[in-house]
Amino acid sequence: MVARRFVVPVLVAAVMAACSSPPPPPPEPAGPTAEEIEAARQDSIRRAEEAAEAARRRAEEEARAAAERAHREAVAAARAVLQQMVFFDYDQAEIREDAAESLRAKVGILRASPQVQIRIAGHADERGSTEYNMALGNRRAEAVKAFLAGFGIDGSRFTVVTFGESQPRAQGSTEEAWAQNRRAEFTITAGADAINPAN
Repeated sequence: MVARRFVVPVLVAAVMAACSSPPPPPPEPAGPTAEEIEAARQDSIRRAEEAAEAARRRAEEEARAAAERAHREAVAAARAVLQQMVFFDYDQAEIREDAAESLRAKVGILRASPQVQIRIAGHADERGSTEYNMALGNRRAEAVKAFLAGFGIDGSRFTVVTFGESQPRAQGSTEEAWAQNRRAEFTITAGADAINPAN
């Protein structure tokens, strides 16, 4: 009887202990299949290739835009060189050294731009008669044309006009104004869209 009293509580305690223990852990989820792993790998490769292709296209577009920008700037600079005036000493039609440097800069551009044609306009300051200054402006324009033709540029690409003293660049009867008015000006009359920088 004593043994039964002892055994029953022990059995009850064992049953209760068994009921209060945590449930067993759930089974581990199954890992991805070989097909799923390969599909994920192929997707990763595809995305990497697409990103690389997009980066390549962006780089090409940026390089193309930069090249176009640089070309536009070079053409604008070449146009400015072609249109740069040259100046003369008083009562002279000889090409000064500073004018010669400016004219030599035009030669390479003219060689690279065979469609370009230019009008050379000779000007004089107000001193001297109208007739004299018209002739002086003409001599100056002709001197510029001869200088450029001396580098092998076809003279037919140039037209020569003179305005004498009739179109002053600077107003006033001072040496500074006169120096600005003794000049040759350049106007592009054909091929303005075909200007190429010097090679």
